[in-house]
Amino acid sequence: MRSHEIDYKIIGEDIQIVEIELDPNETVVAEAGSMLFMEDGIMFETKMGDGSQPEQGFLGKMFQAGSRILMGESLFMTHFTNRGHGKRKVAFAAPYPGTIRAVDLAQINQNTLIVQKDAFLCAALGTSIAIHFNKKFGAGLFGGEGFILQRVQGDGMAFIHSGGVVIERQLNNETLRIDTGCVVGFEPQLSFDIERAGNLKSMVFGGEGMFLATLRGTGKVWIQSLPISKLISRLSVGGGNAGKESGSVLGGLGDLFER
Repeated sequence: MRSHEIDYKIIGEDIQIVEIELDPNETVVAEAGSMLFMEDGIMFETKMGDGSQPEQGFLGKMFQAGSRILMGESLFMTHFTNRGHGKRKVAFAAPYPGTIRAVDLAQINQNTLIVQKDAFLCAALGTSIAIHFNKKFGAGLFGGEGFILQRVQGDGMAFIHSGGVVIERQLNNETLRIDTGCVVGFEPQLSFDIERAGNLKSMVFGGEGMFLATLRGTGKVWIQSLPISKLISRLSVGGGNAGKESGSVLGGLGDLFER
């Protein structure tokens, strides 16, 4: 199924929204609860699945629903369709402060993007949002992303959100090491793994964590400056969870060496 062609505008600087303009009978699919506003003529319907395979049977829809539960997402997705006679707008907001990035899947290798499990915001109807298992044990155990990622596939526009600022890097047969949890998404041909961060001294006192996400190959990767886990950690410094997300294995004791 070819994706619907949609027009869009991203509004804001630090806390962004995406405003999508739909022609009559065009549809955008979004995560439940992400809608900000919609104009008269826009109708929405909650469905089990992304609608990319309309001929899919009940068992197929149940499998897709089950995979969404594994990803920690809502069982259902919301389909917004313009049932009016002219152009109508619907807008979506991310669940936490950050940046929204528009990705044209037709320009991505294999028309596929691998993203962290809470990065998908919305996309043109025809886009497939499915589970993606990380085959590397180390990446699943220490990567911050876990074994389970999302695979976004299609030939239209998809919108992903991230914490803080998001940057795009093009690797040309190169290796890039990134703070675990800061990888928003990457093209499927890149190799994603987790490697030890330097020697024992660096791991204990470096403040950068014991492991780093490592991507190798040729392709694009998107990186976020402030993942939600790190934001929660900083906001709960004085609470019962203080130190649990610290980069040093010494937790609060390690902070003494930084003062």
